[in-house]
Amino acid sequence: MKKTIIVAIASMGLITTGFTTQTSAHELTYKVQSGDSLWKISSQQNLTVQQLLQYNNLSSSTIYVGQELTLVEPHNHETTIQGSYTVKSGDSLSLIAKNHLTTVTDLKTINSLTSDVIFVGQVLTIPSTNLSTTKTTTSSTTYTVKSGDSLWRISQLTGVTVSDLKTYNNLTTDNIYVGQVLKLTGNSTVTKPPLQTFNADALVLEAKKYVGVPYVWGGNTPSGFDCSGFLNYVYQKQGISIPRTVATIWETGKTVSIPQKGDLVFFSTTAPGPTHAGIYLGDNKFIHAGSSTGVTISDMTNSYWKPRYLGVKTIQ
Repeated sequence: MKKTIIVAIASMGLITTGFTTQTSAHELTYKVQSGDSLWKISSQQNLTVQQLLQYNNLSSSTIYVGQELTLVEPHNHETTIQGSYTVKSGDSLSLIAKNHLTTVTDLKTINSLTSDVIFVGQVLTIPSTNLSTTKTTTSSTTYTVKSGDSLWRISQLTGVTVSDLKTYNNLTTDNIYVGQVLKLTGNSTVTKPPLQTFNADALVLEAKKYVGVPYVWGGNTPSGFDCSGFLNYVYQKQGISIPRTVATIWETGKTVSIPQKGDLVFFSTTAPGPTHAGIYLGDNKFIHAGSSTGVTISDMTNSYWKPRYLGVKTIQ
């Protein structure tokens, strides 16, 4: 009898402890506790380490007890309701946000979503972004692409729709590159710098320099890379800007049937859809930043990668 009572009390203690360590999904900030790390906090709050770094202007993953972290993306614009959208097969929050000129954070906020999971047939409220506080000066007729830019982001900053940006600049895809000068009106005349010729051999040579660099969640420098951080860094060295996450790289890349040297090969590992990617080297080999290996070269046909292969995209 005594043993039964002790077990019951111990179980109650465990349950109580479990409840006290959780943070409400509606909290906007989190106070760092002893034993915390960005990875632990991101797991508890349904965020990525990269988002925590970005939201709090952190240059490293070092945090301290008592530090107050924001759990929401800083905004300098005002959000109102634009309409609704019914989720279709193949949709993701990032794709819907891109197509409706909004952000994943605003979509989640206005629809009270606590994760990125959506389902076919779900009706989402679409926010409308007031760009009056983020637009560039109205006298600007051109915009020079910076690292990390996308047509959607430039549209947010300038107030020119993605469709108009593509029309004004004779763009047939969403691909842009650092240093590119974009017209913001239909009658401006600019001289574009020549597009840097894609050199697959140079890209591969650059990528191989970092073999052995350790895996660091949210890392995007030679001191430590995560999967997409490695791809971003290597492509950037060639003057080519690509999105930051595997999912958005997959969405913006051009699908091809057979991988060529320098293309990106994608895999479904930790969840359905594209969750990991690497640079194709030829002969079924690819280089990537693995969570357990760091930057390494792997064989796509081995027993682990072959059943997880999703497809190939080209950024050329």
